[in-house]
Amino acid sequence: MEQRKLGTQGLTVSAMGLGCMGMTFAYGTADEGEAIATIHRAIELGINFFDTAEVYGPYTNEQLVGRALRNRRDGVVIATKFGFRFKDGIRGVDGTPENVKRVANESLARLGIQTIDLYYQHRRDPSVPIEETIGAMKELIDEGKVRYLGLSEVSPETLRRANAVHPISALQSEYSLWERRVEDRVLPTVRELGIGFVPYSPLGRGFLTGAVNVDALGEDDFRRSNPRFSKESARANQRIVDAVRAVAAQCNATPAQVALAWVLSRGSDVVPIPGTKRRRYLEENVGAFDVHLGADQLEQLEGLYEQTAGERYTPEMMKLVEQ
Repeated sequence: MEQRKLGTQGLTVSAMGLGCMGMTFAYGTADEGEAIATIHRAIELGINFFDTAEVYGPYTNEQLVGRALRNRRDGVVIATKFGFRFKDGIRGVDGTPENVKRVANESLARLGIQTIDLYYQHRRDPSVPIEETIGAMKELIDEGKVRYLGLSEVSPETLRRANAVHPISALQSEYSLWERRVEDRVLPTVRELGIGFVPYSPLGRGFLTGAVNVDALGEDDFRRSNPRFSKESARANQRIVDAVRAVAAQCNATPAQVALAWVLSRGSDVVPIPGTKRRRYLEENVGAFDVHLGADQLEQLEGLYEQTAGERYTPEMMKLVEQ
């Protein structure tokens, strides 16, 4: 598989990663055996970049990823995240140096590894200067516990301040055919500073695949509370899916492959991490590398994001997203 660089510090990963969150968290019933088989199949297909976080579960996702990658550490890049306070759900953020280091040590133990390859702050803590948070993350590099640093959903201003303390290798933010706000200010800043970009939810939390029935989502499915998955928004957003499906028919591909091919085409510094917990969807996603979007197809896809109905998160969660 094609390799892409994240940042200028030496981090190189497969051009597509695997988001592991849904294997234990947010998207309904878990199947550990299939999840582990999916991670192993990803390695066979050339994917070496795996994304998890403390809050996924909480804790259970890192534990599962650790079990799946035991004895398969060579050549694998593991990214994890800290930054949420939670008890019976997310209760805020914590970017204090003490939390930075506590979570890193606990994540290392759950993952069963000696060093975290890419350590992200999951969400900025506005009560703690970003310089203090990044300073603590830098100390983890000095201690050999972390290799590279990342941030998620921060503004250009925060990114610049952080990068002045220690080079940031990757910024993770939502980016897809129905969510492109990062193009206004964030992507230009990332490229100016030489930072890699890691889009999460490149399939719109599955909606862009055309396979999601919002009425059939389980009670424990995070998307039931997501504004874009309300019945009203979903009806409006179906227009986007229909347009993606039309392009897919032209390309002899699936809607998921077209949506991923579009993200992959946005630059050699872009590494999407579509999430799945099943091998068949993983294999479908990897097929995006065989899809060529011509000028006509790109034009058909260009304005779809302007039709998106519903916000990305609930108002409470949107407060944690810097623009």
